[in-house]
Amino acid sequence: MEYAGDVPAYGLWGLVILNSVIFIGFAFSFFKPQTKTDWRSFNAFSAFIIALFVEMYGFPLSIYLFSGWLTTRYSGVDFLSHDNGHLLHTLLGMKGNPHWDIFHILSNVFIIAGFIMLSNAWNVLWTAQRAHTLASTGIYARMRHPQYVAFIAIMFGFLLQWPTLVTLIMFPILTTMYVRLSLKEEKISEAEFGEEWRLYAAVTPRFFPKFGETHAHA
Repeated sequence: MEYAGDVPAYGLWGLVILNSVIFIGFAFSFFKPQTKTDWRSFNAFSAFIIALFVEMYGFPLSIYLFSGWLTTRYSGVDFLSHDNGHLLHTLLGMKGNPHWDIFHILSNVFIIAGFIMLSNAWNVLWTAQRAHTLASTGIYARMRHPQYVAFIAIMFGFLLQWPTLVTLIMFPILTTMYVRLSLKEEKISEAEFGEEWRLYAAVTPRFFPKFGETHAHA
């Protein structure tokens, strides 16, 4: 949800809360954290979303910090308008509505794909957990950690749309955290499922999905 028009668009704390609740709520409904590891990854994602919308609608910290350089390099540009807050669009001198530029379109693709991936991953994982079996069907037959990939895709999508200093710092930190969590989960899975896990891991990529024929070990 965005505030349209080339007018000042900050101090809108109601929109900060509303958008944060909507996107965190979507993630919760699709991810459904159960374990401490789940909650850790979900809370980190939630912190990213809140930081994003605080700068998008509340207080433009990044713009204030770089205001001297921005006003010198881009004289006459009102960076306190919502449209010019789309920094990639503005800094690259792109024309027209930023909500229809290539960055915003790609942003929507990554965000929507991420949420779809979260939903599909949860359905497979929930079924496997109830049956006490290895999650290796559906999207898990194409990659070993679709939920973490989904979180990273959603965050990357938001960065394309609205990069800020805080979220640019958070993104590599959270990505590294998700990689470490995935390695920890793999050790747990190998201890629980043994050879079945090793056969699954041997043919299933960790993060980058494979296409074509799959060999699930359900």
